[in-house]
Amino acid sequence: MRKPAALLANSPELPRSPEGDPVFAEPWQADAFAMTVSLYEKGVFSWSEWAEVLSQELYRPGRRADAADYFDCWVAALSRLVTELSITSKADLDQLSQSWQRAAAATPHGKPIRLDNDPLR
Repeated sequence: MRKPAALLANSPELPRSPEGDPVFAEPWQADAFAMTVSLYEKGVFSWSEWAEVLSQELYRPGRRADAADYFDCWVAALSRLVTELSITSKADLDQLSQSWQRAAAATPHGKPIRLDNDPLR
């Protein structure tokens, strides 16, 4: 049986280095990948569930022709799975996202973004 990270690393259209390893343009992309691997390893969703939802996001109308939105699709797929599987609600996910955006806006350039920096928290 293949390791979960190896399965996810074979996701359609995943950006890769010349050696075949996943590449991430931003730290949040690596975080999203790691969260997905962790949830898959814990049995929260199956490979077929992940592949189906990710494919739906990757092939939805309005996608960027240059695939620069690949990890946006990845996060959308992960968000869908955790809400459809009732791990969290869409409202809770939206609230957390808004908190993160406020924290990002309040964080000095070059410093790590922490939810504690959300002025409304």
